[in-house]
Amino acid sequence: MEKAKTKIDQLKAVLENHKTMLIVMQDNPDPDSIAAAVALRKLANALAEVQCSIAHSGSVGRGENRALVRYLGLNLRLLDQLDPTAFELFAMVDTQPGTGNNSLPAGIEPDIVIDHHPCRQRTRHCRFTDIRSHYGATVTILYEYFKAADIKIDTPLATAMLYAIRSDTQDLGRDVSRADIQALTELFASANLRMLSAIQRGKVRRDYFQMLSDALKQARVYGNAIVTNLGAIENADMIAEVADLLLRDDLTDWVMVYGFCQDTLRLSLRTEQERLSAENVMHRLVARKGTGGGHPSYAGGQISTKDLTPDQIDRLEQLITSRFLKAVVTETTKPQDLIRR
Repeated sequence: MEKAKTKIDQLKAVLENHKTMLIVMQDNPDPDSIAAAVALRKLANALAEVQCSIAHSGSVGRGENRALVRYLGLNLRLLDQLDPTAFELFAMVDTQPGTGNNSLPAGIEPDIVIDHHPCRQRTRHCRFTDIRSHYGATVTILYEYFKAADIKIDTPLATAMLYAIRSDTQDLGRDVSRADIQALTELFASANLRMLSAIQRGKVRRDYFQMLSDALKQARVYGNAIVTNLGAIENADMIAEVADLLLRDDLTDWVMVYGFCQDTLRLSLRTEQERLSAENVMHRLVARKGTGGGHPSYAGGQISTKDLTPDQIDRLEQLITSRFLKAVVTETTKPQDLIRR
């Protein structure tokens, strides 16, 4: 708690004497990004009366995430529709400069970065940083700020923060810390459990089922690993969602799912194996091609395909798949279809 008190004092010093701040999330924000942004907005207003806008690029694709945004009544802004000069301060939550999964305008160095992914080199130059890669969720860091500053968390925000921790740690089943468990336990008493249930059962568009069907039909089994290509998609969140689903296969301990969205090849890795870190494997996949990062059990990456020909894209797919199989498959076997044709 002493660290949180020190951080609160440092954060307040950065915020003071400013009126506006833009909070930048991941391009396709997940519950942790969304809840962390709302939490930082409330803190900024309570500590220094700073008015904040919350922005991202991409889309909020998953049904659960859209339900969360509606519940919070958020007016999320698209970065390319904002004038950066209208803001005095810039903050990033659940992402960092140079990670490739956000669209922070070029030339802007954020004043505040709060994240639970490994620290990036550019982040070290920011005025205020709090990077705790051993935490399961970014909102856990912000929850400690609320406690240290003795600021009350209202029911909608408590519900969002609780859901964020449960989502990012898969109900405390992956990459969780003692701090996450404590935050979840204490937030439980203030959350709206009926709304929490409704968010978890968020409605999906009908094309979701077609994408899911295509993903399963394309899935190939390579021993202890599954690979599937979603092709061209509009909802980038579907890549991570399919990866989570496929890892439930009882004979599989590695999954790679990829798809193409907005001139970018996007990748998700999932594993239950402790021998290798998903983050390290992702770095191998995108080496000299793109960017990526994550945690021991899950990771994401992206490679631009904007200037590539169809043949070059085919070779890129083959390269990524080859790197993945070489890194994780324990014995060479002939690939098989996951679903009988």
